[in-house]
Amino acid sequence: MTNNKTTTLKEAKGSILTPFKAIKYLFQKPHTLRYPFEAKEPSLRYRGFHLNDWEKCTGCGNCADICPNQAITMVKIEEIEAKPGRRNERPEIDYGRCCFCGLCVDICPPGSLRLSRDYIHIDHATNSFKYIARDEKTEAQSFVPADTYSVLNASLAHRKADYEGFVSDLNHCLFETERVHMPEVEAGERKLSFMEQVIGYNREEARKEAERCLECKLCEEACPAHMKISDYIDAIYEDKPDESMRKILEDNPLPSICGRICTRHCEKVCSVGIRGEALAIRWLKRYAADAVRDYKKAVEQAMPEPTGKKVAVIGAGPAGLSLAYFLRLRGHNITVYDALPAGGGTMLIGPPLYRLPREAIERDVSYIESLGVEFRFNTKVGEDVMFEDLLNEYDAVFIGIGTSKSRSTGIKNSDKCVLALDFLRQNKLGKGTKVSRRIIVIGGGNVAMDVARVALRQQNIQYPGEETEIKTVSLEDWDIMPASDDEIQEAKEEGVQFNPAWGPEEVVLDDEGNIKGLLCKKVKSVFDENGRFAPTFYEDQKMLLEGDMVIEAIGQAPDFSFIPEGLFKELKFTPRRKVDVDENGMTSIPKVFAGGDIVNTNLDAITAIADAKRAAQGIDNFLRKED
Repeated sequence: MTNNKTTTLKEAKGSILTPFKAIKYLFQKPHTLRYPFEAKEPSLRYRGFHLNDWEKCTGCGNCADICPNQAITMVKIEEIEAKPGRRNERPEIDYGRCCFCGLCVDICPPGSLRLSRDYIHIDHATNSFKYIARDEKTEAQSFVPADTYSVLNASLAHRKADYEGFVSDLNHCLFETERVHMPEVEAGERKLSFMEQVIGYNREEARKEAERCLECKLCEEACPAHMKISDYIDAIYEDKPDESMRKILEDNPLPSICGRICTRHCEKVCSVGIRGEALAIRWLKRYAADAVRDYKKAVEQAMPEPTGKKVAVIGAGPAGLSLAYFLRLRGHNITVYDALPAGGGTMLIGPPLYRLPREAIERDVSYIESLGVEFRFNTKVGEDVMFEDLLNEYDAVFIGIGTSKSRSTGIKNSDKCVLALDFLRQNKLGKGTKVSRRIIVIGGGNVAMDVARVALRQQNIQYPGEETEIKTVSLEDWDIMPASDDEIQEAKEEGVQFNPAWGPEEVVLDDEGNIKGLLCKKVKSVFDENGRFAPTFYEDQKMLLEGDMVIEAIGQAPDFSFIPEGLFKELKFTPRRKVDVDENGMTSIPKVFAGGDIVNTNLDAITAIADAKRAAQGIDNFLRKED
């Protein structure tokens, strides 16, 4: 019997002539790549050199953070203008370290970074392994420095754009594009009462949403108060609500308020929101505030030694409350004066109960009061206490009065209209307003949406099961309507009817002097060529909106009547009629500082808080220089 093992061994060794068999390959074409004389097409998703669309790139740095080889460095580019939510940095790749794993592409929120199919680089310079990836919007991009010698495959240099190589795919990206749904009361139920509309995250939902954060901190740059958003969200993910609250209170003493009504500058620049849904930063702040019932116990705030200095604060709105908080933590004695019966300012009378319950405001105000801030409510400066007396009694005075007077259109018979803030105040602090079955709201901003939705709820309470209607009319068309998308959508869901691009001309009365409707004319334009408010109309296009109650919600203005005429003349204003303050928040009146809606144009709580932070530092410096 033949030994198979021996036979196999002999076959493997071959004969003495075996090497000469290779001669037959001498004149055959070798299976090699004769680069660059002959091209070889790589696979469609080949991972070659990086390309980066600078117009899409935000400089967030997620690519550098995730790189396992530390092959990516963010480099400042002087030709790019940095702005909130967009840094002037772009990734530089060290190909001595890069392993072409593609994690940087998979984590890129805007999808600007990709791996091209260009993969060959010949260069004699030792420093040419580092390139700042760039895409000049051409079909190919040689991104090696101009002073180096590079040879790229000519055929690949003319590839088609749809053969880009390894590109970002949202189905396989390394971040979650969809936010955790926020539980809310359905429109059909919520419009029947003033119950809080947003239910809020539970512990598991908050942690899952916090997990979506990429920690790029673009949001912190966009936040007017520059809150440590990444830190407090990370603490929520770690299930440490006390630590989250400590981080929030470093920059914002109104977490319960802002967790409900913040205008979310941060979310507008969230990296995840570029191709997905922005992180629910506001709702996570609310979760932290609601999870920590006792701020003082959670934070364990240590108070400094008293300085003996006294500061008067006029107005207990977001600016005044925050100023009092920051200065109290510096050891100064603070007294806050407000004509309202409780703290919150416009937040107390404006945002309806279904958006901002009074309990939420009271929690923030109570914490500030617990630190030793004195509040004198139901005290109107200019009547109950004189402005001049405050100047004489206190070492510094801060004005944070907000915009407390509603504007009127001044059209014919406008004296028959109800003003927005009066209406909202009565429905939030009083017993409610008697409303009609057919109401017209003039305005297209968030206050107008609040008015319309409050009026609708009062109709459902006062006329249950009966036919009612709420109509709005605004100069602005849909594309420039100032109200937030959320407010508009929620108003629509509840049954509010919109009439955009129509301007009020006259409140029409019947023979007995009662409101019959609102005569409107079609808007041609709202702003002039310079962007200034200058509405024009089509005089031949008019319509009558029928209704028996008209509420004006076209804006608010500050009330400076408490300042004596002589001092008021010293107060300087900007071209936009805002109080002019210096870099320390000081006005043109010595030792008088200001912040909030009378200073900035954002007209929101978080910007008022930012103003207060600046003024607090300015007042502290001012007081210490006096010693």
